[in-house]
Parts: sequence; C-alpha cells; structure tokens
Amino acid sequence: MNRHLAAILAYDVVGYSKMMGADEVGTLHALRTVRSEVLDPAYQRFRRRLFKTMGDGGLVEFTSILDAVGCAVEIQRSLAAAAVGEADDRSRLRFRMGIHAGDVYPEGEDLYGDGINIASRLEGIAAPGGICVSRVVHDQVSGKLPLQFGNLGPQHLKNIERPVEAFAVGVDLPSAAANVDQRIAFCRAGDGVRLAYALAGSGPPILKAPNWINHLEYDWESPAYRGLFRLLCGQHTLVRFDARGNGLSDWDVDALSLEAFVDDMETVVEASGIDRFPVLGISQGCAVAIVYALRHPDRVSHLILHGGFAAGSLRRSTEEAEQARAMTLLMREGIRTDNVAFRQLFASQFFPEGSKAAWDNLNEMQRACISAENVYRYREAVGSMDVRDRLHELQVPTLVTHSRGDKVQPVEQGRALAAGIKGARFVTLSSQNHVLLEDEPAFARFAQEVREFLAA
Repeated sequence: MNRHLAAILAYDVVGYSKMMGADEVGTLHALRTVRSEVLDPAYQRFRRRLFKTMGDGGLVEFTSILDAVGCAVEIQRSLAAAAVGEADDRSRLRFRMGIHAGDVYPEGEDLYGDGINIASRLEGIAAPGGICVSRVVHDQVSGKLPLQFGNLGPQHLKNIERPVEAFAVGVDLPSAAANVDQRIAFCRAGDGVRLAYALAGSGPPILKAPNWINHLEYDWESPAYRGLFRLLCGQHTLVRFDARGNGLSDWDVDALSLEAFVDDMETVVEASGIDRFPVLGISQGCAVAIVYALRHPDRVSHLILHGGFAAGSLRRSTEEAEQARAMTLLMREGIRTDNVAFRQLFASQFFPEGSKAAWDNLNEMQRACISAENVYRYREAVGSMDVRDRLHELQVPTLVTHSRGDKVQPVEQGRALAAGIKGARFVTLSSQNHVLLEDEPAFARFAQEVREFLAA
C-alpha cells in the first residue's frame, strides 16, 4: 500500500441543514460565494489538494502542516471579518475546521487513513468559526506561527480507539478590534529590515512607540492593550508598529539598539504620512519616544510616558544589572525549551494583580512572537538604554504616569524620569501591574489623565 504523510484539513458549515430548510436558494448562493471568493483562492495560495467535497463540507490535503494551519486561519479570519460588517454572502456562513497530520493512502482520486478520520472528528468538536488541531499539529506549529492555543485535553472521538489530545486555535477577531478598521502595511528601514505598522481608528493621529513583545494583530487580544487601543482609537488614528526582531516585523536583524528603534520610528512616520502628533511610550518605549521627540521637536505635540525609565537596568546598580541578566537567561531558556514555568516567572512580575488569562496571554506572546535569541538581544538593548543626560533638552508637554507597586520598573524610575523633564506632570497610579489592565481602577484614572492632558 502506497502510504504517505499528509496534513488534512476537514471543514463543514455550522447549521447547514437548518439554513437550507429556511432559505435553500440563499444558502446555496452563499456557499458558492464562499468557495469561489474565500476557499479556492486560499487553497491555491497554500498549495493544497481538495480531494473531497460533501455538500457543505470538504477535505483538503496539504504537504505542510504550517500551510494547513495558515490556510485555515486565513479562511476563518476572512469569514469573521465579513460577519462583523455583515457586508456580503460570506457573512451568512460559519465553518468548523479540524486538522490532523498522519498517514494516508490514495485510492483513485480519494484518500483514506487515520489522518483523515481524526481530522474529521476534530472538526466536529471545534467551536463555530473555530479550528481544532491535534497534538502533532500543535507541536509543529507552536512557535512558528503567531497563534494562541487552548489545550482541550484528551478527547474521546467517535470511532477513534485512543484519546486524541486536542487544541483550539485562537483565530477569532478580537472583540476590541471588532469595530475598528485596522490597516496593516510594511515598510523598509534604512538597513533593509522589513517593519510592520498599522493604522486604526479615525481622527488626528497618535503614535505609539513599540515596547516589550508586540504583535499588531494579537495585541488586540491582550488584556494589557485592548482597553488602551479602544481608548486611543475612540478619538484618534492610532499608529503603531512591531519593533524589529519581534511580531510581524523581521526577526533576523543585525542591529537591536535604542538608535535602531528610533530610526525605525522615523521610517514608520514617513511611511504612514502623519505630520504632527502626540507620542505614547510604555516601558522601554518611553526612551524611544524621548529620543524621537528630541530629533523631531516640530512633529511631537505631546509625550505620554507610562512605566518608563531614563536608564535601563544595566546602567543602574550592579545588583539590578545582575538581577536583570538572570531574568533574561530564564526567559530565553523558557522560550528555547518551551518551559512555561520560566515564562510564568516574568508574567508574575509584569502583572502581579493580573488574572490567569492575563498571565497566559503574556506567556503565549513571549513564546509565539519572539525567538529565544532575540529575547536575550532585545533585553540587553533595553537594559543598555540611557537618556538621563538628554532629558533637560525636551521642550514638549509631557505626562509621566507610573504604577506605585510596579515590580518591573520601580516607581522611583518614573519619578526620576519626570524630575528630569522640565514641566512634566507626574501621576502615580494605584496598581502593582507594570502595564495597566483594562479592568482595574487604575486604568480608568490613566484614561482620564490622558484625555485631560491631550485636551489641554
């Protein structure tokens, strides 16, 4: 028997029979539209072979597990985006999808084998609009695609002898972004590094400097950022970008430094076409924002700096430098070995008052959005930042906020930062979290301070 290994994607339409009973003509038209405008183009881009259709469902063969998952995610996001706007026939249909990789064997134009059987059963337990994958698929994709996974545990699937460990793939459009038209684009830095940037919302622009591990798409799912983005997009066009070395920007880069980050901000500003704007910096993004404002005082109308510092941990005391390097090594090992315990240590410092969901989100972002080597290089670059000697040069209205119980950057760092900037307003917030979570009272105070500061 001529067996071969393949990744199999199984799909069908949720509630198809009921939809056909209610509106047969409209449902068939919607299905044809989805096949011609969404499914078939995606299959072609991802080198597929559709080998079986069954009314509202189908089975697709891929030679690459990454292609199978990437294709499924693209399809589900396209359908979810259509559903948000309810703009066309695509919004009528929701799909379940299952993916497994295993041995299959051909018979004519058809395929048989456990790879197909398990994929079909996984599709049956997927949430509407969701994707369910097996352990073998998860392990191949994890760390290679910027996706989040929920472990569903061992599943007893119909007619499958042994339990199959299943994972739900996080592909839903984030609720925070549901009514925001985010446009992602790319530009090239002076040294050739490809930078991903995005514009969202409407109104006068506001620029956010990049900080620790960003991802233009998945930040919308983060409890640390989605509330902030809603706040800013309510009255502004929010412009932000993934720093070189992480997220959707190039990971394989030669330079990781404060100067490189500021150069990249200049590139994004030019590419986005904005002119004069406030700049928001969070954590190490504060130093980036400050240097950019010093280079371009004519463009920066306001500075908002939260959880920041003038000197990185490697430029302070010997004790702080040693602690920072120890944490960096633990984080790098946690990503390299996929050991959640190491990553959890950092999450517990970042969000001492955070929920398990906040910790899990940061853990997954660390694993999925940056390489182990870049964690080390990135934190070395951040720890080496030092703008203390230049703070007095700033001539822009500045708001500095800081959590009183911040474990990552102690409040004394924020106080020293504000003291060095002429006329800066310094506000302490009742929180222990390094980055504020949307559901804590301190975030409401932060939002009020930002609105009043920008209005003034």
